[in-house]
Amino acid sequence: MTPIAVLITIAAYFLILFTISYIAGRKADNEGFFVGNRKSAWYVVAFAMIGSSISGVTFVSVPGMVGVSNFSYLQMVLGFVTGQIVIAFVLIPLFYRMNLVSIYEYLESRFGTSSYKTGAWFFFISKMLGAAVRLFLVCLTLQFLVFEPFHMPFILNVILTVTLVWLYTFRGGVKSLIWTDSLKTFCLVVSVVLCIYYIATDLRLSFTEMISSISDSSLSRMFFFDDVNDKRYFFKQFLAGVFTMIAMTGLDQDMMQRNLSCKNFKDSQKNMITSGISQFFIILLFLMLGVLLYIFTSRQGIANPAKSDELFPMIATGGYFPAIVGILFIIGLISAAYSAAGSALTALTTSFTVDILGSKGKTENTVQKIRKRVHIGMAVVMGIVIFVFNLLNNTSVIDAVYILASYTYGPILGLFAFGIFTKKQVRDRYIPLVAILSPILCFILQKNSETWFNGYQFSYELLIFNALFTFIGLCLLIKKTN
Repeated sequence: MTPIAVLITIAAYFLILFTISYIAGRKADNEGFFVGNRKSAWYVVAFAMIGSSISGVTFVSVPGMVGVSNFSYLQMVLGFVTGQIVIAFVLIPLFYRMNLVSIYEYLESRFGTSSYKTGAWFFFISKMLGAAVRLFLVCLTLQFLVFEPFHMPFILNVILTVTLVWLYTFRGGVKSLIWTDSLKTFCLVVSVVLCIYYIATDLRLSFTEMISSISDSSLSRMFFFDDVNDKRYFFKQFLAGVFTMIAMTGLDQDMMQRNLSCKNFKDSQKNMITSGISQFFIILLFLMLGVLLYIFTSRQGIANPAKSDELFPMIATGGYFPAIVGILFIIGLISAAYSAAGSALTALTTSFTVDILGSKGKTENTVQKIRKRVHIGMAVVMGIVIFVFNLLNNTSVIDAVYILASYTYGPILGLFAFGIFTKKQVRDRYIPLVAILSPILCFILQKNSETWFNGYQFSYELLIFNALFTFIGLCLLIKKTN
């Protein structure tokens, strides 16, 4: 696929994206930016949430990871679905009852200001790093397809990418995101289905033959119960999926902004359960695509790339299929990545404005001015983090996302768990210390686990231990009563 064709595809997508963003956000006030005025239809949010849970990382990494992990990722996705049910019936009623703009305001009412600021800062670090990792993958792909052929540096790639994200979110916030995420969901589903169709057609497989080839492949093994030290072990993946979903969706301002935009908590529950079940089948499509890609390279005698993340981009844009496959890949990638980055930028702006700088007691105009400045600042910081990550990158991107989440979302999960499941008051001023020590203990545990526990390797379940250490730390801070 030529660089010019890639640029035309991106330009056409963004023309549609900016049009939708302008129409949705042209009359948005601060409440519209932060929570969409709480007027969003649940089925529109549910459709949008399918796409918002699938980033550019998923689009590129999941098909390639089949070669190493088979279908074991679905074990984690089953945990995701379970986690979304927990969010729907535990967290959503609580957040609606308290009429929250930022979900971290709960920590202030439950514990105090130090807890509130701790939750907001850990979210800021978590979301900034996670969004940067996801957008970094897109920048790498665009560098390979567009910027390198034109001999342009990576820093220019980052500046243009982050600027585009800022432009389509600065006006409407959540109101714009829900509709642009709906466009993203549509593009993602159409892209992956048509890519599967074209590859199966090239392999001369009918629908039943395609299903049979995938199910017969050793790459389609889903459940792993035989080795507890294997990262693919079922209970590791499933439990990590449950708690990762609770932390990265239920306790994440980015994801919960959409849910809080529904008219009431019952509509929000419908949205959460519907999008969770739908996500399972969308991920299944990506894994099926991965098996077909490996079958294709095997039959054609094509060497698989050293990094599994590069498999789908290499085949889709390498001239092996009609040009439409490359176009579909680019549309799917940019719709996934830019939308995820846009929602992260909006959530970071909301949390920093409301939680860290404080918006209570300020006029609408004052908050709007602060919010616009913060929005620009968040975009600049995101660009810097992406560039730094490019210098440090040495791991699979999808692994990097969940490893980062294990360390940064754990204290947030522990804080909310203690607040919801106990009625005890704690010494609020010491909570930041507990939140910092918990990830440090997890790092020590991970580095020494093979020596201490007969070869056991921690994977994404490290998040659970991180939250547990935070919970125990809070127990030590319980105030004594007369």
